[in-house]
Amino acid sequence: MRIIAKRTLREFWDKEIRAEQPLKAWYAVAAKADWSSPAEVKAMYGNASIVGGDRVVFNIGGNRYRLVVRFDYSRRLGFVRFIGSHAAYDRIDASNV
Repeated sequence: MRIIAKRTLREFWDKEIRAEQPLKAWYAVAAKADWSSPAEVKAMYGNASIVGGDRVVFNIGGNRYRLVVRFDYSRRLGFVRFIGSHAAYDRIDASNV
């Protein structure tokens, strides 16, 4: 999968140093993946939540952070839509970010 944009992840881990290694690990796996459906994502990340609009919510860093990615499975693209703490995540609508 081509993940757009790693820069968003980098900007977040620059502020939240504990997020750096977990986000880098997630990125390394996602960039090598060839997911064609939400079921394939769920098979690899069992604790991921599939939400509307082709969005998947990943628990990052021992469930300390939430990452929302919108996937275009046919084009093998993943768009980072949100990364933040649980408190920040609670203030958004993951299916529409």
